[in-house]
Amino acid sequence: MLYPRIIPCLLVKDNGLVKTVNFKNPKYIGDPINAVRIFNEKEVDELIVLDIDATLEKREPDYIMIENLASECRMPFCYGGGVTTSDQVQKIVQLGVEKVAISSAAIENLNLVTKAAKCVGNQSVVVVLDVKKRSVDGKYEVWTHNGLKNTGKLPSELALQMERLGAGEIVINSVDNDGLMKGYDLALVETVRESINVPLTILGGAGSLHDIGQLINKYGTIGAAAGSLFVFKGVYRAVLINYPNRAEKDGLIKENYRIS
Repeated sequence: MLYPRIIPCLLVKDNGLVKTVNFKNPKYIGDPINAVRIFNEKEVDELIVLDIDATLEKREPDYIMIENLASECRMPFCYGGGVTTSDQVQKIVQLGVEKVAISSAAIENLNLVTKAAKCVGNQSVVVVLDVKKRSVDGKYEVWTHNGLKNTGKLPSELALQMERLGAGEIVINSVDNDGLMKGYDLALVETVRESINVPLTILGGAGSLHDIGQLINKYGTIGAAAGSLFVFKGVYRAVLINYPNRAEKDGLIKENYRIS
């Protein structure tokens, strides 16, 4: 039986750990390897690591960095950034990564998701959709290339298409809420949740465990991912790698999760 997952998401730039706000102004906050070691001790459910510049710079994934991270990880590990071919997906999985996230390339080359799923299995193929809300009418659209290129496509339609092509999980990442720590965009979740049957993970905006609890309470079996929440502490956003302890996490799930 699937249960809610609470997932730290780390952003990497030039091999360093960074954090952004609305996908802009990356702030260096430390060494990703050290963060992974701390998360090991805290027994996190899963870890997502995204290389935020690989696609923009049109370069392959950094396999040395990925191997180093995978060798340290003691939890399920999802890597994304610069992935454009099924051969790359296979190579990353062979390095010890459980899931490979594809974003821009999945939308530009629909066959990629299907080929990747055939190579490594649907469960290892994750499609990340970066979403912005239009100010004119409030509709949501999927953007690529770090939120610079508008596809004009609805996240609900793309999510369903990616599921049909073979994706085993969809990650919806709110560009508008990224780094703000003011809560998830639940209206965005609503537009996608009923469209797909594969696991859904939500990223962007979590500022407290209450936000995660609210997401789980409303949507049940879901991935609650967060970046700032698990790398900053307090109103002054001091860098501190953190995660709820077992009692806190179990209490959060018990209080909010209802098996239907």
